[in-house]
Amino acid sequence: MPKATARHILVTTKETCEELKNKIEAGADFAACARENSKCPSGRDGGNLGEFGPGQMVKEFDQAVFTGEVGKVIGPIKTEFGYHLIEVTKRSE
Repeated sequence: MPKATARHILVTTKETCEELKNKIEAGADFAACARENSKCPSGRDGGNLGEFGPGQMVKEFDQAVFTGEVGKVIGPIKTEFGYHLIEVTKRSE
């Protein structure tokens, strides 16, 4: 069964999500941006979600994690919780 390790930043608007993605792609630290901006409790830990398998996250998030490129910032991804930036740090098949 596939497993993934990922971290994310959850914000309320697509615009904020895009601004953060641009900052990170320009060299800002993902974990620092998560601590400063994420609305998810995982933000305190740099957005770290640990390891999980398919079906453990909401559908849109799950799809991004298990099809997106490892090590690349993915998003904005809209879910019922808001807008996410996701970075898959590891994935096994």
